[in-house]
Amino acid sequence: MTSSPLAPAWLAHPADANALPAPIWSRTAARTVAGELEIGGVSAGALAAEFGTPLYVVDESDARSRARELRDAFATEAGRVGTTAKIYYAGKAFLSIEVARWMAAEGLAIDVCSGGELAVALAAGVDPATIGLHGNNKSLAEIDRAVSVGVGVIVIDSAVEVERVADAAARHGRVQPVRVRVNSGVHAHTHDFLATAHEDQKFGVRLDQAAEFAAAIRSHPELRFLGLHCHIGSQIFGSEGFAESAARLLEAHAGLLAGGEVPELNLGGGFGIAYTTADDPTPIADLAAAIVDAVAGECTRLGIPVPALAFEPGRAIIGTAGTTLYEVGTVKDVLVSVPGENGEAADLVRKYVSVDGGMSDNARPALYGADYSVRLAGRVSEADPALVRIAGKHCESGDIVVYADYLPGDVAPGDLVAVPATGAYCWSLASNYNYLGRPAVVAVADGRARLIVRRETEHDLLARDAAYPEARVGEPR
Repeated sequence: MTSSPLAPAWLAHPADANALPAPIWSRTAARTVAGELEIGGVSAGALAAEFGTPLYVVDESDARSRARELRDAFATEAGRVGTTAKIYYAGKAFLSIEVARWMAAEGLAIDVCSGGELAVALAAGVDPATIGLHGNNKSLAEIDRAVSVGVGVIVIDSAVEVERVADAAARHGRVQPVRVRVNSGVHAHTHDFLATAHEDQKFGVRLDQAAEFAAAIRSHPELRFLGLHCHIGSQIFGSEGFAESAARLLEAHAGLLAGGEVPELNLGGGFGIAYTTADDPTPIADLAAAIVDAVAGECTRLGIPVPALAFEPGRAIIGTAGTTLYEVGTVKDVLVSVPGENGEAADLVRKYVSVDGGMSDNARPALYGADYSVRLAGRVSEADPALVRIAGKHCESGDIVVYADYLPGDVAPGDLVAVPATGAYCWSLASNYNYLGRPAVVAVADGRARLIVRRETEHDLLARDAAYPEARVGEPR
């Protein structure tokens, strides 16, 4: 059969609407003999029965293995050119105490961008010396706490932060390492990148201001200048954008060496993953080799040593490790008129499958038009594939979880469905819109499941309301 005319051009009609394409699904995802989806050796039905739906499921072995692969790939390539590489896990993608412990155990540092994220990392027992603090508007309290606990690096984002971090370091009797976030003029997304003179964005400072910032930092004995930092975008396939950005940063880096040591260069993150069968992310080993080769080649051209390198992936580690389970509530066929031959309109069917979550647990489709995939999780079916749109239960027409994919045409109320690649920027962007509680997060490994973030209850939602009687229990007088 051919694809529905309502399907986007990239979406092919599947030979098997029950298949789990490897690039999209976590590495332990499989069908049982009975046809049920299982992850980490635990069936979707068992997970839904014990923890309810919607439910975020994180494949622990997948997340850990991707963390190791990134660590080892960049370390190997950096060693080949006589330097080192450090991998920071970007906590903004998804951070919990348990996940922070996994990353630390796999030898990764942790990148945080708020006092709350710092609190999670510290609660996990992460060595503060392996934590980096980002943010374009760090509060005085956040800076003070970061300095006081001994975070390994603070990323300077504006001129006032030089003085603020120096003041905090002086109060606590510390020498605080810092980097300066600069804008290289390179912005990348998927296969394309744009190189301009300047970027119009809230983060960082102009690259031509690097010398000014380095001098200001070096004027404070309480600060140690580590080098430059840049982030060029998200969900990037290929190395070309990173290579262009690195060339621009290294030109500035070379000039800064005249004023003192510049031991590091942080090229950020943004490595892409597969959300649909149309996505073709660059293998990490290839990406590491290409980026390091570009850095080494530019350093040779400039006649400078290759600095220690740092990277900050988040999605590439946790994104594919996550899957969200939903229960279907309603299914309805909607007739859509499209132009036909000879100018006559033709009515085609789009099947709307509504589930018990939506934009409160995955805001990315509504925010960015992001595409996802879906499969039946509780069973397989021989029914012909039907084009479906997975809709949420919120009071918004834009509340869509999956814009277009194929499911067996007999999908029905009560079915479990699974949306893969939801480990990054789903729980972390979750909300209580329409007073829905945020879902639980469960880690699965070796046939066992354990709760790592509990589901919010109605009491949790009401307890913040000062007019709720139970909210006053234990209230300070």
